[in-house]
This record gives sequence, C-alpha cells and structure tokens, in this order.
Amino acid sequence: MSALDVKIRTAVKADAGAIARLVSTLAEKYIVGEFSDQGRDTLLRSMQPDMIASYIDSGYRYHVAATANGEIVGVVALRDNKHLYHLFVAEACQRQGIGRSLWETAMAEALAHGNPGEFTVNSSRHALPVYERLGFIAGAEAVDTAGVIAIPMKLVVRSGDTGI
Repeated sequence: MSALDVKIRTAVKADAGAIARLVSTLAEKYIVGEFSDQGRDTLLRSMQPDMIASYIDSGYRYHVAATANGEIVGVVALRDNKHLYHLFVAEACQRQGIGRSLWETAMAEALAHGNPGEFTVNSSRHALPVYERLGFIAGAEAVDTAGVIAIPMKLVVRSGDTGI
C-alpha cells in the first residue's frame, strides 16, 4: 500500500475509536517501553477514544489516511496550529509515503491558517529518525516529564520550502 492507495481526509469524532486503536497499539509496541508505569498510563490514557474525541472538539486538527474500504491506516494531529501531536501509520503501511503525505497535508493546512512556518514535536526515541527525515531538528536531549520520555524537536519552514 502506498500514499496513492489511501485518501487523506479531515477526521471527525466518529473516527476517535479507530484513531485510538491505531495510536495506542503502536505506542504500546514502540514508545512506552522506556517509560515509568505512571508515564505509560498517562500516555496511553491520552490516546483513549474519549480523549481523541475531546481533542477534536477542542480544535486539534486531525487528518486520517483511509483505505478504499474506510480502514484508517494513518493519522496526524496538530495542536494550536503548530505542535505535531500525533503522527502514526499502521505497521503494514509504513515506508510507503503515507506518513509524509499526512504531515504535508497537516503542514499545508497549518500554513494556510496562519502558521508562520514554525512547528514543534515531542518525539519518542523510536520516531526520531522519521521526524529528522521530515526536517525536524532535536533541540535537546530526551526530557523525562512525569515518566513520559520525549525529545523536543523543531522545524522552521521558509516560504517555498515546504516541498508541497
């Protein structure tokens, strides 16, 4: 499956369950292993369907990549029109350009809604190479906040540099 085989669309609250299953499954496998029990619980709680629905309600901008039969195989979310909050792609669909397409969709929309070209993300160690390929630069070593470990990263996009 490639980016050409999915449709990227704006997520709606009805997608919250599918989004939650996708992100929590991948987080359990790749992210929370190095967290404290409290950090693990905090992160996974933030990925529950009711939380995803509340983020959508409160203005987080979610997009999903869906197959022809409607299966959600990727998700991206921006908070405050600048902070990359979620970027996940189902394992079977990784390395096919879907994550990049999701990010480019989210970035283009943010820029169209007034973002001056500055984005942040708190990366897991596992996702660090992905964000580096998207142009993000680590600003510090990993930070442990209440047992949640993340690497703060930033991307500055100059006019015409988006590649989209």
